[in-house]
Amino acid sequence: MQVGMGYGLWQEQTQKLIMTPELRQAITVLQFSSLELLDFLESETQHNPMLEVERTIDWTELAKELRQNGGSQTAGGSYAPAQEEAQDGIRQGVTLHEHLEKQLRLLPLTGEMLRIGTYLIGNLDSNGYLTLSVEDCAVALAVQKERVLHALQHVQSLEPTGVGARNLGECLRLQLAEMENVPPAIERLIDHYLEEVAQGRITRVAGLLNVSPVEVQRMVDLLKKLDPKPGRMYSTESPSFIIPDVTVERVGSDYVVIVNDKSVPRLRINDFYRNMLTSSDELHKETKDYINSKLSHALWLLKSIEQRRQTIYNVTTAIVELQRAFFEQGVRALKPLTLRQVAEKIGMHESTVSRATTGKYVQTPRGVFELKYFFTSGVQTTSGESASAESIKSEIKQLVEAENPRKPLSDQKLTELLQEKGIEIARRTVAKYREEEHIPSSSLRKRYEE
Repeated sequence: MQVGMGYGLWQEQTQKLIMTPELRQAITVLQFSSLELLDFLESETQHNPMLEVERTIDWTELAKELRQNGGSQTAGGSYAPAQEEAQDGIRQGVTLHEHLEKQLRLLPLTGEMLRIGTYLIGNLDSNGYLTLSVEDCAVALAVQKERVLHALQHVQSLEPTGVGARNLGECLRLQLAEMENVPPAIERLIDHYLEEVAQGRITRVAGLLNVSPVEVQRMVDLLKKLDPKPGRMYSTESPSFIIPDVTVERVGSDYVVIVNDKSVPRLRINDFYRNMLTSSDELHKETKDYINSKLSHALWLLKSIEQRRQTIYNVTTAIVELQRAFFEQGVRALKPLTLRQVAEKIGMHESTVSRATTGKYVQTPRGVFELKYFFTSGVQTTSGESASAESIKSEIKQLVEAENPRKPLSDQKLTELLQEKGIEIARRTVAKYREEEHIPSSSLRKRYEE
């Protein structure tokens, strides 16, 4: 039996998304952070003669201004005088080696001591530790070992205290040497029991040192005041900065969303080339086509920038409305929120909301947050509502802060207390959230006090 095969024509209607260059550009512009967009626009103005900045602008100075006005990702705080001096050195671009060599040259040293000391400083790592042995240094410089040890003492006398150490124990002892009323047993603790202390075995260490647990606790508290990496304050790594893309301000009982337009220079179409297209009939076709293509690209770029601004505004406004309790009460009132909820509220696709929130930051009366921060999962409460992961973490932190340090709350006890507040949560989830907040276990939080 043969099966016949025929040929025919028919119509079929399908939907297909065509990714045009203009759409691809709009997506790219939307996902840029403020600094990334600044770099992108600088490149565009250099390659497209149709684009110009409304006022003369130094791109380097603008980027510098943005970084100065932006907040560092690391939280600020109070510093000791030595640390303030170090921070000034960092701002001026002074490295650890330069800082130490400058101090070394001020000491009354012989030429040989200065040469050895400079060599030792050159072999310190970023944390301030000596990376080669005294013996290897003596061989490399063709000097006696005793001369190297003498020079090392001079290096170890420099600021910040603790540099030039060959190990953690020596680094801590150098810092303790400048303190008064140091417990005598702390030397043995440093030499033999640092790991035991790190594991919270205070009672065991007390027995080994033949002192009370209270005395061990005092020594541990003293060690926590020392810096195990004294050279890191002179790290040459560039700090990361946050430029808020949008600001939320409280006006009366309402919250107003303001997009940060200062981070994006105002662009416009170059009048000279625009007039050339409209007033000149003698333009060569290739020249006219070139100008038209650049004009079309410039117009799409301006439209993409405005779409980015409007999208960020719409997304932030929706977040403020959906997370109003957070702005009123703080992290404890943060609710679970998904990209879909915001997308449905503003009539956009989830992927658009995702691009608009990734790498974008909002300055609020409660601090600076990435827009992604407001999208969190949650757990069910006994009242039938949901509590976000961030709000539960905040509850855990408050419970730990209020606990009796002699009898810290275990993960099981924390679970029970949260359940009493109507939050249905498992112990393993509590342990996970505690670890994400860098809160030690109950055994490591326990303190021994009189």
